Amino acid sequence: MRPTRRFAGIAAIVMATAGLLAGSGIVATAANASDTFIGPLNHTKVIASTVPANGDVNPYGVAVVPHSTGRLYRGDVLVSNFNNSANVQGTGTTIVQVSPHGKVSLFAGITDSKCPGGVGLTTALVALRSGWVIVGSLPTQNGVISGPGCLIVLDQWGNVRKTITGYGIDGPWDMTALDGGHVSVLLVTNVLGGILGKHPNPNGGTVQRLVITSKPFQTPRVLSSTKIGSGFSARTDPAALVLGPTGAGLSRNGTLYVADTLNNRIAAIPDALFRHHSDGTGYTVSMGGHLNAPLGLAIAPNGHILTVNGGDGNIVETTPGGRQVAFKTIDNNMGGAGDLFGLAVKPGADAVYFVDDFGSDNNLQLFF
Repeated sequence: MRPTRRFAGIAAIVMATAGLLAGSGIVATAANASDTFIGPLNHTKVIASTVPANGDVNPYGVAVVPHSTGRLYRGDVLVSNFNNSANVQGTGTTIVQVSPHGKVSLFAGITDSKCPGGVGLTTALVALRSGWVIVGSLPTQNGVISGPGCLIVLDQWGNVRKTITGYGIDGPWDMTALDGGHVSVLLVTNVLGGILGKHPNPNGGTVQRLVITSKPFQTPRVLSSTKIGSGFSARTDPAALVLGPTGAGLSRNGTLYVADTLNNRIAAIPDALFRHHSDGTGYTVSMGGHLNAPLGLAIAPNGHILTVNGGDGNIVETTPGGRQVAFKTIDNNMGGAGDLFGLAVKPGADAVYFVDDFGSDNNLQLFF
């Protein structure tokens, strides 16, 4: 079968389930697009600490479990840790599972010799209905970035079943997924393009689309890989290790929204599921205003784009047309700078899960 025909068949499968998304970008449902989602929300509460027994800190990724299987329970929240107990970036190896009522358990403690450079779990975290959990690694050794990292595939019991290297994966920083059941699409932002080479590229950030098999009990394999975004600003940073394109969320019409952190904007890549070539840095949806180094990104039930700032403690709601229709402070710690990363809309509720890694906090919170 010709590759183009095979991909067309894959695309038909995933588009048939376009109402389902996993990870940091939750698909929009039918609603009045003129309404604000976060406008009526005014409260935050700590659900639980995200520090496991080994002391890992710096919670980054957030993903809501869509289906109960193995040790995964529907509605629970998975959180990946980026730092170890000594607070060294790029060395966290754990994913904790938190129930909506605050019960915490260790879902996975990861060792993976096949991941180039080691394990340091990032914001790139998705949970699929079939029980597969996929998390990104951007590792360090002795405080220095030690490799391009990988995507680590875990089964429903938290066991490493596959390591995805190559395929354009180069410092996976965040990720969203279109969960098609037997076939799924991963949309990954990468931040290391050129940084590890002799001539660091300040515009090496990319967005990679991977189509994978995702049947229950059958280890996923990569069917295709396409670079759909490129030229995003990315650089190392003493506070955050690296800065570059971060949060990603997929809309119902197939547009991928990306938090372009260093340029303080929300970018859009149209036709993200089907395009055959890179759209570069996409087009600018919104820039500046209440955006202040946006990091985590999710799509609200009304189709609006939610982002949390790295430069302050605010969450911002932006329409697909670019209007910033609401913003709220959800983290008051020292202005909230640098404390917010992953977020996800709570299914069936007007509420948003987010992580706070300020000082000794290291917790999962709910904004409602």
